[in-house]
Amino acid sequence: MIKTNSLHAWFLAARPKTLTSAVGPIIVAIGSAYSLYGHLHQAPFLLCLLFAFLMQIDANFINDYFDCVGGIDTKQRLGPERACSQGWITLRAMRWAIYITTSTAALFGLPLIIWGGWECIIIGVVCIVFCFLYTTLFSKIALGDILVLLFFGLIPVSYTFLFQSPHTSILDIPSGVWYLAFAQGLVTDCLLLVNNFRDRETDTQVGKKTLVTIIGSRNTEILYAFIGIIGCIIAHRGISQITNLNSLHTCIIYLFLPIHFFILKKLHEINYGRQLNKVLGMSALSILTFSILIFISLTIK
Repeated sequence: MIKTNSLHAWFLAARPKTLTSAVGPIIVAIGSAYSLYGHLHQAPFLLCLLFAFLMQIDANFINDYFDCVGGIDTKQRLGPERACSQGWITLRAMRWAIYITTSTAALFGLPLIIWGGWECIIIGVVCIVFCFLYTTLFSKIALGDILVLLFFGLIPVSYTFLFQSPHTSILDIPSGVWYLAFAQGLVTDCLLLVNNFRDRETDTQVGKKTLVTIIGSRNTEILYAFIGIIGCIIAHRGISQITNLNSLHTCIIYLFLPIHFFILKKLHEINYGRQLNKVLGMSALSILTFSILIFISLTIK
């Protein structure tokens, strides 16, 4: 029995397993900057990490709250139980939590203007706005995958890198970093694909459109496989450009593929039911592995 508004309830609502998707882009950006410039500015690194963690928790709180209010979390839900719909956290308390996490994230993000200029405020506002729009709009009209590519790849990798580099504009960021940013966002979308694959029937029942409900389960499996392969190819291109090498160690990223296809095999075998939550957990860890492999490839000498 979980006590209402208890520390345990808040821990579950924060969904700590999802934090791997938040830290991945930071790892990739730091590896890129260290490979190119040979140093690490600790202050912006820590601020980016805290901002990413808080925004991910904020997104989880927002998702929990609005899916409960909107009737998305039904009794037929196959995913992990949600705090508001289970009564572990009251709606009033969750509204306050969303306000606090959003404000705290903004507080940690604001000093980044020292390294990135005033445009960081615009980026921060965009991140916060789309944090709300993901659950309330885009995830329901099959555009969630685009947001994952942007906010778990292109935006966090490019700006975290910018804070570590002598450049003052994202237009000056080397093309290799953009390749890695795209690859990171692409592979991170695998987590959303597994989540929506699991929920495809209940999503259809409540009228929620996702990429999975549109293309079907079989095509989703094909897309999952394709993303892993293309993600590695693009990442390899980025690593080679940044290190200015095309040696064996730049191919370390391909060690991700056996893990990726093992998870795909499990996805296909289980196909439906709560057992897919295990596949979701494995997919989250595989994304972190992808980021770490990129970091190793970039920094090994």
